[in-house]
Amino acid sequence: MESLSTNIQYLKGVGPKRASKLRKLGINTIEDLLFYVPREYDDRSQFKTLRECTIGEKASLEVEILGEGNVIRPRKNLTILKIPIRDNSNNGYLVWFNQEYLKNKFYIGEKLVVNGKINRIGGEIQIVNPIFEKMGRKDKVGRIMPIYPLTEGITNNEVIKLVQNALDQYLNYMDEFLPKEIIKKYNLMDIREAIYNIHFPESSLVLEKSKRRLSFQELLVLQMGLFILKNKNTSNKRGIKYKKIEEVNNFIENLPFKLTNAQMKVINEIEMDMENDIQMNRLVQGDVGSGKTVVAVIAIFKAVKSGYQAVMMAPTEILATQHFESLKKFYKDYDIEVELLIGSISQKKKEDILSRLRDGSIDVLVGTHAIIQENVEFNKLGLAITDEQHRFGVKQRAVLSQKGDNPDIIVMTATPIPRTLALILYGDLDISIIDELPPGRKEIETYAVGPEMIDRINKFVEKQIIEGRQAYIVCPLIEESDTLTIKAAEDLYINFKDKIFPNLRVGLLHGKMKPKEKDLIMEEFKNHKIDILVSTTVIEVGVNVPNANIMVIYNAERFGLAQLHQLRGRVGRGSYQSYCILINESRNPISRERMRIMQSTTDGFIISEKDLELRGPGEFFGTRQHGLPELKVANLFTDMEILKLAQREAMDIISNDPKLEKADYEKIRYKIQQLFGDAGKEIVFN
Repeated sequence: MESLSTNIQYLKGVGPKRASKLRKLGINTIEDLLFYVPREYDDRSQFKTLRECTIGEKASLEVEILGEGNVIRPRKNLTILKIPIRDNSNNGYLVWFNQEYLKNKFYIGEKLVVNGKINRIGGEIQIVNPIFEKMGRKDKVGRIMPIYPLTEGITNNEVIKLVQNALDQYLNYMDEFLPKEIIKKYNLMDIREAIYNIHFPESSLVLEKSKRRLSFQELLVLQMGLFILKNKNTSNKRGIKYKKIEEVNNFIENLPFKLTNAQMKVINEIEMDMENDIQMNRLVQGDVGSGKTVVAVIAIFKAVKSGYQAVMMAPTEILATQHFESLKKFYKDYDIEVELLIGSISQKKKEDILSRLRDGSIDVLVGTHAIIQENVEFNKLGLAITDEQHRFGVKQRAVLSQKGDNPDIIVMTATPIPRTLALILYGDLDISIIDELPPGRKEIETYAVGPEMIDRINKFVEKQIIEGRQAYIVCPLIEESDTLTIKAAEDLYINFKDKIFPNLRVGLLHGKMKPKEKDLIMEEFKNHKIDILVSTTVIEVGVNVPNANIMVIYNAERFGLAQLHQLRGRVGRGSYQSYCILINESRNPISRERMRIMQSTTDGFIISEKDLELRGPGEFFGTRQHGLPELKVANLFTDMEILKLAQREAMDIISNDPKLEKADYEKIRYKIQQLFGDAGKEIVFN
């Protein structure tokens, strides 16, 4: 293994200067380079004749030079070089733009292999800007070429040469670390063969086999690491053992609404965890409006009535304030002291809260990340809840947990994630899903339109407001950008207030405002002192205004599906028919498909799967923000089947050998600790 950890600087062709550029790509060692997987491939291996080619396709051909090159100058700063060629089916031309120097590069009768885009002008078949080399060579044409992610000062050809050097010199040091029975069971390619073919595949079939092998091992190691962390968190961490309390049932019966079956199922799972002496680590995920908050309210009630304190952390002051108000309302008849700790409160008030928290006078603390600061000390913390977990890292969750003696942990998210993916993203948590909406909620009617409909939309908004409703108008940027022609919130606000709706009350909300300003605007909107709220995505999470029944989203093409779904969830919270209007300014087919999905379903789980499919997991959620190692080969969406196999195998191995003590798993242990980096220190096997 020592050779693979050699500094990349010492590879032939690198040196200190190029090494610093490679480091920007995350390539520090030989092993990093060998696992630096191409982002895509250009298949130049399949040859065609001119007669077989279709216009617009890229093709590889064997051709012979028929005559001398001819240079045309149709206008200033443009030259077109045409060289006549033929193959055994037809005649044509090699055509280059602004590359006149190639004119004398070829001789009549010379045979070449070329790869380029096929075009037809008049009766002429042209191969445009082709890559070429002498017949018999297979450096550039006649093979599948890797295309790597690059940085400034590094070309694709340079990376290809360096990878080839690394393979020539170091591939034999690559050690097989999967046990033979796993390789046989899943018919996996040998590790060295897989590494070579991920860079320079012999064929498309071989490339798929190498991807499968490398994806499987990466997902297996990742999942095993997460299972070990989970076991460590549960088997070693004795938690609080709560008693059954009849008062909890009375509290549920006295709620002003009936809980759904899905909510009751999740509450039962939480109660079972709390009554166990193992620390609870549970993810509660549910779609927008599925009623996660009331589940948290009941869990907190049980903790407080058992003599413990509870804490609830939200990503924004607006959402924290809303949770605070909800809890106060739910507990008003139950002698439960709830306090709010956010950055915008006065120092005097903050000191008072911290003092009462320490002496146990405060039962429930709600707040933003201000809660995890060092000076926040609890008297007897029993339950910690984080809302919208995707906004927090794993480390923040751990810090919150350390505020007590192994308090129970609940993580809530309204971002629906397919269960298999949730096992990866929240591998150290048990998963509960609220997959049912409360009865009586009307479906939000969703329309995707072009900018030509804006006048009609404005008239519709005005009609609804005259009838007593309120509207959100959302756009992506705060102020006009030189590079993006996106309607800015500030410009829209002025336009609405002064020109379009001069007789209505228009407000503005965006992320650059001070917290107190934001809270004031939101308060005014909730209290119907504002009719139309022009906002950026700051309203995406959690704000509850039942009277608002219209959401108009400008430049909807700039948002991910999951984000559009979250925004849409801000309306439809009252008894009125609600509407979401998506103004799409893109003609891009993917953009249109995304708008079609938004119109066809309000199921967050379907939308999240489509979002993953269309955008890929990198954009949907960066694994880094979850505190997880970055995947180099596997793709959490396209490799779903491999992921399921890896999860099953990981589960079998860990259940039979929790500490990986068998000799077969010695190398996997090393890989787990290597993959998890600093977090790997937590994965202790003895």
